[in-house]
Amino acid sequence: MSQSDSFIDEVTEEVRRDRLYRNFRRYGWIGILAVLLLVGGAAYNEWRKAQERAEAQALGDAIIAALGEEERAARNAALDAIQTETGGARAIVGLLAAGEGGAEMAPETAEQLLSLADSAEVPLVYRQIATLKAVALPGSGLSAEDKRSRLEGMAASSGIVRLLAEEQLALVDLETGDRDAALERLRGIYESAEATAGLRRRAEQLIVALDGDIEEEPGGTTDGN
Repeated sequence: MSQSDSFIDEVTEEVRRDRLYRNFRRYGWIGILAVLLLVGGAAYNEWRKAQERAEAQALGDAIIAALGEEERAARNAALDAIQTETGGARAIVGLLAAGEGGAEMAPETAEQLLSLADSAEVPLVYRQIATLKAVALPGSGLSAEDKRSRLEGMAASSGIVRLLAEEQLALVDLETGDRDAALERLRGIYESAEATAGLRRRAEQLIVALDGDIEEEPGGTTDGN
Protein backbone atom coordinates (compact mmCIF):
# COMPACT_ATOMS: atom_id res chain seq x y z
CA MET A 1 0.00 0.00 0.00
CA SER A 2 1.40 3.46 -0.93
CA GLN A 3 1.77 6.30 1.55
CA SER A 4 -0.97 8.24 -0.24
CA ASP A 5 -3.41 5.31 0.14
CA SER A 6 -2.54 5.01 3.84
CA PHE A 7 -3.08 8.72 4.34
CA ILE A 8 -6.47 8.55 2.59
CA ASP A 9 -7.54 5.63 4.79
CA GLU A 10 -6.55 7.51 7.95
CA VAL A 11 -8.45 10.61 6.84
CA THR A 12 -11.49 8.50 5.95
CA GLU A 13 -11.42 6.82 9.38
CA GLU A 14 -11.18 10.17 11.12
CA VAL A 15 -14.13 11.48 9.11
CA ARG A 16 -16.18 8.43 10.07
CA ARG A 17 -15.26 8.78 13.73
CA ASP A 18 -16.09 12.47 13.72
CA ARG A 19 -19.43 11.78 12.04
CA LEU A 20 -20.22 9.05 14.62
CA TYR A 21 -19.50 11.41 17.53
CA ARG A 22 -21.64 14.13 15.98
CA ASN A 23 -24.53 11.73 15.46
CA PHE A 24 -24.20 10.43 19.00
CA ARG A 25 -24.26 13.97 20.41
CA ARG A 26 -27.25 14.79 18.22
CA TYR A 27 -29.30 11.60 18.60
CA GLY A 28 -27.83 9.83 21.61
CA TRP A 29 -30.58 11.15 23.85
CA ILE A 30 -33.05 8.93 21.95
CA GLY A 31 -31.24 5.78 23.03
CA ILE A 32 -30.99 7.03 26.61
CA LEU A 33 -34.71 7.86 26.60
CA ALA A 34 -35.55 4.41 25.22
CA VAL A 35 -33.55 2.75 28.00
CA LEU A 36 -35.27 4.91 30.63
CA LEU A 37 -38.68 4.08 29.19
CA LEU A 38 -37.94 0.36 29.21
CA VAL A 39 -36.65 0.43 32.78
CA GLY A 40 -39.51 2.66 33.92
CA GLY A 41 -42.12 0.50 32.19
CA ALA A 42 -40.75 -2.66 33.78
CA ALA A 43 -40.72 -1.01 37.21
CA TYR A 44 -44.31 0.24 36.80
CA ASN A 45 -45.47 -3.20 35.65
CA GLU A 46 -43.95 -4.83 38.73
CA TRP A 47 -45.48 -2.16 40.98
CA ARG A 48 -48.92 -2.69 39.40
CA LYS A 49 -48.68 -6.46 39.88
CA ALA A 50 -47.67 -5.95 43.50
CA GLN A 51 -50.68 -3.63 43.98
CA GLU A 52 -53.04 -6.18 42.46
CA ARG A 53 -51.65 -8.94 44.69
CA ALA A 54 -52.03 -6.71 47.75
CA GLU A 55 -55.62 -5.80 46.82
CA ALA A 56 -56.52 -9.44 46.19
CA GLN A 57 -55.00 -10.47 49.51
CA ALA A 58 -56.82 -7.68 51.35
CA LEU A 59 -60.11 -8.69 49.72
CA GLY A 60 -59.55 -12.33 50.62
CA ASP A 61 -58.73 -11.43 54.22
CA ALA A 62 -61.88 -9.29 54.47
CA ILE A 63 -64.05 -12.09 53.07
CA ILE A 64 -62.55 -14.65 55.46
CA ALA A 65 -63.09 -12.30 58.41
CA ALA A 66 -66.71 -11.67 57.38
CA LEU A 67 -67.43 -15.37 56.97
CA GLY A 68 -65.99 -15.93 60.44
CA GLU A 69 -68.95 -14.16 62.07
CA GLU A 70 -71.21 -16.51 64.03
CA GLU A 71 -74.61 -15.24 62.89
CA ARG A 72 -75.87 -15.33 59.29
CA ALA A 73 -77.13 -11.75 59.55
CA ALA A 74 -73.74 -10.61 60.82
CA ARG A 75 -71.96 -12.42 57.98
CA ASN A 76 -74.32 -10.84 55.47
CA ALA A 77 -73.74 -7.35 56.89
CA ALA A 78 -69.97 -7.80 57.06
CA LEU A 79 -69.78 -9.01 53.47
CA ASP A 80 -72.06 -6.24 52.27
CA ALA A 81 -69.79 -3.65 53.92
CA ILE A 82 -66.63 -4.79 52.09
CA GLN A 83 -65.31 -2.14 49.70
CA THR A 84 -64.26 -3.50 46.29
CA GLU A 85 -62.19 -2.02 43.49
CA THR A 86 -63.64 -3.86 40.47
CA GLY A 87 -67.03 -4.96 39.23
CA GLY A 88 -66.01 -8.61 39.30
CA ALA A 89 -64.93 -8.41 42.93
CA ARG A 90 -68.11 -6.60 43.84
CA ALA A 91 -70.17 -9.33 42.17
CA ILE A 92 -68.40 -12.11 44.05
CA VAL A 93 -68.76 -10.37 47.41
CA GLY A 94 -72.39 -9.49 46.67
CA LEU A 95 -73.30 -13.05 45.74
CA LEU A 96 -71.61 -14.34 48.89
CA ALA A 97 -73.54 -11.81 50.98
CA ALA A 98 -76.81 -12.83 49.33
CA GLY A 99 -75.99 -16.47 50.04
CA GLU A 100 -75.65 -15.65 53.73
CA GLY A 101 -78.94 -13.73 53.74
CA GLY A 102 -81.00 -16.50 52.19
CA ALA A 103 -84.68 -17.06 52.85
CA GLU A 104 -84.43 -15.72 56.40
CA MET A 105 -83.80 -12.23 55.00
CA ALA A 106 -85.53 -12.71 51.65
CA PRO A 107 -86.54 -9.09 50.89
CA GLU A 108 -83.12 -7.72 51.89
CA THR A 109 -81.35 -10.50 49.98
CA ALA A 110 -83.41 -9.82 46.86
CA GLU A 111 -82.56 -6.13 47.14
CA GLN A 112 -78.85 -6.95 47.32
CA LEU A 113 -79.09 -9.24 44.31
CA LEU A 114 -81.03 -6.74 42.22
CA SER A 115 -78.51 -4.04 43.12
CA LEU A 116 -75.88 -6.25 41.50
CA ALA A 117 -78.14 -7.01 38.54
CA ASP A 118 -78.64 -3.29 37.88
CA SER A 119 -74.97 -2.31 38.20
CA ALA A 120 -73.35 -1.47 34.85
CA GLU A 121 -69.86 -2.06 36.26
CA VAL A 122 -70.61 -5.69 37.12
CA PRO A 123 -69.84 -8.20 34.32
CA LEU A 124 -72.92 -9.45 32.45
CA VAL A 125 -72.66 -13.06 33.61
CA TYR A 126 -72.81 -12.00 37.26
CA ARG A 127 -75.76 -9.69 36.59
CA GLN A 128 -77.62 -12.59 35.01
CA ILE A 129 -76.84 -14.88 37.95
CA ALA A 130 -78.00 -12.21 40.40
CA THR A 131 -81.26 -11.74 38.48
CA LEU A 132 -82.01 -15.46 38.41
CA LYS A 133 -81.27 -15.82 42.12
CA ALA A 134 -83.46 -12.84 43.00
CA VAL A 135 -86.54 -13.95 41.06
CA ALA A 136 -86.19 -17.52 42.33
CA LEU A 137 -85.96 -16.48 45.98
CA PRO A 138 -89.16 -17.34 47.93
CA GLY A 139 -90.58 -14.39 49.83
CA SER A 140 -88.54 -11.85 47.87
CA GLY A 141 -91.46 -9.45 47.64
CA LEU A 142 -91.11 -9.19 43.87
CA SER A 143 -94.37 -9.18 41.97
CA ALA A 144 -95.02 -11.45 39.02
CA GLU A 145 -94.76 -8.39 36.75
CA ASP A 146 -91.37 -7.44 38.23
CA LYS A 147 -90.06 -10.95 37.70
CA ARG A 148 -91.39 -11.15 34.17
CA SER A 149 -89.90 -7.80 33.13
CA ARG A 150 -86.47 -8.84 34.37
CA LEU A 151 -86.58 -12.31 32.82
CA GLU A 152 -87.97 -11.58 29.36
CA GLY A 153 -84.78 -9.94 28.12
CA MET A 154 -82.73 -12.93 29.26
CA ALA A 155 -85.22 -15.33 27.65
CA ALA A 156 -84.61 -13.55 24.34
CA SER A 157 -80.87 -14.32 24.50
CA SER A 158 -79.28 -17.68 23.71
CA GLY A 159 -77.79 -20.72 25.39
CA ILE A 160 -78.35 -21.94 28.92
CA VAL A 161 -79.20 -18.44 30.19
CA ARG A 162 -82.26 -18.38 27.93
CA LEU A 163 -83.43 -21.75 29.23
CA LEU A 164 -82.92 -20.81 32.87
CA ALA A 165 -84.94 -17.64 32.29
CA GLU A 166 -87.64 -19.69 30.56
CA GLU A 167 -87.77 -22.00 33.58
CA GLN A 168 -88.37 -19.06 35.90
CA LEU A 169 -90.92 -17.57 33.51
CA ALA A 170 -92.78 -20.89 33.58
CA LEU A 171 -92.97 -20.57 37.36
CA VAL A 172 -94.25 -17.01 36.97
CA ASP A 173 -96.91 -18.32 34.57
CA LEU A 174 -97.97 -20.82 37.24
CA GLU A 175 -97.96 -18.07 39.85
CA THR A 176 -100.44 -16.09 37.72
CA GLY A 177 -102.57 -19.17 36.92
CA ASP A 178 -101.53 -19.63 33.28
CA ARG A 179 -100.95 -23.40 33.23
CA ASP A 180 -100.95 -23.73 29.44
CA ALA A 181 -98.23 -21.11 28.99
CA ALA A 182 -96.15 -22.77 31.70
CA LEU A 183 -96.46 -26.17 30.05
CA GLU A 184 -95.46 -24.73 26.68
CA ARG A 185 -92.31 -23.19 28.16
CA LEU A 186 -91.45 -26.37 30.06
CA ARG A 187 -91.84 -28.53 26.95
CA GLY A 188 -89.59 -26.13 25.07
CA ILE A 189 -86.94 -26.55 27.76
CA TYR A 190 -87.31 -30.34 27.82
CA GLU A 191 -86.96 -30.65 24.06
CA SER A 192 -84.05 -28.21 23.74
CA ALA A 193 -80.69 -29.69 22.78
CA GLU A 194 -79.04 -26.96 24.89
CA ALA A 195 -80.69 -28.04 28.15
CA THR A 196 -78.52 -29.69 30.78
CA ALA A 197 -79.57 -33.01 32.28
CA GLY A 198 -80.58 -31.34 35.55
CA LEU A 199 -82.61 -28.62 33.84
CA ARG A 200 -84.37 -31.17 31.59
CA ARG A 201 -85.15 -33.33 34.63
CA ARG A 202 -86.70 -30.38 36.49
CA ALA A 203 -88.78 -29.49 33.43
CA GLU A 204 -89.99 -33.09 33.11
CA GLN A 205 -90.95 -33.27 36.80
CA LEU A 206 -92.97 -30.05 36.53
CA ILE A 207 -94.71 -31.25 33.36
CA VAL A 208 -95.69 -34.51 35.08
CA ALA A 209 -96.83 -32.61 38.20
CA LEU A 210 -99.06 -30.46 35.99
CA ASP A 211 -100.53 -33.57 34.30
CA GLY A 212 -98.96 -32.54 31.03
CA ASP A 213 -97.83 -34.78 28.21
CA ILE A 214 -94.26 -35.11 26.99
CA GLU A 215 -94.65 -35.54 23.26
CA GLU A 216 -91.00 -36.00 22.34
CA GLU A 217 -87.83 -37.21 23.93
CA PRO A 218 -84.92 -34.73 24.21
CA GLY A 219 -83.43 -34.00 20.82
CA GLY A 220 -86.71 -34.60 18.96
CA THR A 221 -86.74 -38.44 19.10
CA THR A 222 -90.19 -39.93 19.59
CA ASP A 223 -90.93 -42.63 22.17
CA GLY A 224 -91.21 -45.31 19.51
CA ASN A 225 -87.66 -44.79 18.22
